[in-house]
Amino acid sequence: MNLKTHKQDLIRFLVISCMLLLSSCSLMSSSVIDINEQHYRIYRADGSSASLDDLLTEASQVDVTFLGESHNDPVAHYLELLLFESLADNMLALSLEMFETDIQYVLDEYLDDVITEVHLLESARAWDNYDSDYKPLIEFAKNNSLPVLAANAPRRYVNLVGREGQESLQNLGDEAKRFLPSLPYANASESYTENFLNLMQAMNAQSGQEPDDNHDNEEITPEQAEAAREQEERLQRTLAAQSLWDAGMAWSIASYLTEHSDTRVLHVNGSFHSAEGLGILDHLRRYRSQTSMLVITITADESFPEFDTESMLNQGDFVIVTDPSLPRSF
Repeated sequence: MNLKTHKQDLIRFLVISCMLLLSSCSLMSSSVIDINEQHYRIYRADGSSASLDDLLTEASQVDVTFLGESHNDPVAHYLELLLFESLADNMLALSLEMFETDIQYVLDEYLDDVITEVHLLESARAWDNYDSDYKPLIEFAKNNSLPVLAANAPRRYVNLVGREGQESLQNLGDEAKRFLPSLPYANASESYTENFLNLMQAMNAQSGQEPDDNHDNEEITPEQAEAAREQEERLQRTLAAQSLWDAGMAWSIASYLTEHSDTRVLHVNGSFHSAEGLGILDHLRRYRSQTSMLVITITADESFPEFDTESMLNQGDFVIVTDPSLPRSF
């Protein structure tokens, strides 16, 4: 796999995966930036040019459309609202990685005008960049009486898996398990695992933590062997935690579609969760094999406005390249 594609996204993913909490940040709302069609270009998976109408036509014909974003890309957030508004009808639901399943009732209370925004932000554990990046989606849904799925697994359980492994979830009570996919959830696919391990290795190399390969002809001490074993176990637990996020979002989407026939879902997630049709899509195929899906990967890249074949090929059914020169929201 080419490592350039997800390098910046992986840095953000690692911050969330390892710390399981967005850091404090200085926000810049995309609403104060004059974003328009000059700041993005739409391509198909093979790099051929496509139009917004092409994308909307295909998105309107599938059960689930995935919008894979970089969380701080203002153009991505502009496009998400544009697509949501363009696709909206009484059969569409919005689904978000940014809210967790155990606060679904809080989100519903806000959408139904039962609670104020202040209490939504406090009780729903909204991300720090909610106001700048996700509030417009929620407000559009609220104003148009559209459902919103709090799709992600609760981060406290993702953290638990990262510390103690997937089997630790079996010790949770029935109330806690209500907010998780059926256990045990499936492991990451072979392709997804390969991408994940390659990217982790690349990040370790960049940070100077790459294992020393000069010990090939040297005897490895018991201490070195133990350290390597512990490192491998930590890596596998991190992958299992990432897979819980993917499985949790897939389970939320599958459950909604099962309960609401003839509806469609527009799901927003970090691009690593859906790029190449892997991640969430792997799990969704297991939960609901008949589900038709479309992946839109939105990436800010120095190649803008050109499609970089080496790094972008087949990253989504559509790949939208955005202007990287605009200020990031964090």
